Amino acid sequence: MIKDITIGQYFNGNSVLHRLDARMKIVLTVAFIVSIFFCKNFWSLGLMVLFTIQTVIISRVPLKMVLKSIKPIAIIVVFTSLLNIFYISGGTTLVDGRYIDITTNGIFTALFMATRIVCLVVISSMLTYTTTPTMLTDAIEKLLSPLKIFKIPVSTLAMMMTLALRFIPTLIDEIDRITNAQKARGANLDDGNFIQRIKALVPIIVPLFVSSLRRAIELADAMDCRCYGGPGRTRMKQMKLRFRDFAALAIMVAFIAGIIVLNYYFGAVLIK
Repeated sequence: MIKDITIGQYFNGNSVLHRLDARMKIVLTVAFIVSIFFCKNFWSLGLMVLFTIQTVIISRVPLKMVLKSIKPIAIIVVFTSLLNIFYISGGTTLVDGRYIDITTNGIFTALFMATRIVCLVVISSMLTYTTTPTMLTDAIEKLLSPLKIFKIPVSTLAMMMTLALRFIPTLIDEIDRITNAQKARGANLDDGNFIQRIKALVPIIVPLFVSSLRRAIELADAMDCRCYGGPGRTRMKQMKLRFRDFAALAIMVAFIAGIIVLNYYFGAVLIK
């Protein structure tokens, strides 16, 4: 399961999404996340799913890699869906039991929630799959530049956010390596009750913390040796908005407008 977490990884490619300006990709990703919660019926939900599938196709990221980003949240999606099915009331009653009541509102809510979570994870993963850490850092710094008025160290903040995202795959590999090393020494990490399994994680958490601290110190020393100063540094590649960026923005505006129109004509499917 640990190896299936792909957030923070970059997939080298030359698709249209790869060539989009990183600033525009962040803005479009935020706009899509906001639009997810605008969907009120199955028509707008279907439009959102089609948009997500089309984005994956255009990105040319392997489907296997996309599915890996969904696999770690499968348990969360199933658990959330079951809670909605059993505890959301309203609409037509399908099952009227002594302890369990299942209504159409509960099923619709579970379906909407699961679809929204999956689409959110996929589109968010597309941002890191198609954007290098360097470009992501520069884009975050540019978008947060107005905060410099309030004396906020935007460059440092952007670097911290990108490094945290970048080192997720590294820490995942480190967890897998430490786990295999502990198992080779005879550690039993898979058996026992819940409390025993929590205690069995101590031989993994402690070396992981030490390793993470060592990596952080080495990274800080490497940045100091390269005279990294944050504010005022120059960039080899300057970011420029091109026609394809504005075309992508127009498509996103049309997508959001489509959701609003579908909501207006078909109404909300959930009954309060």
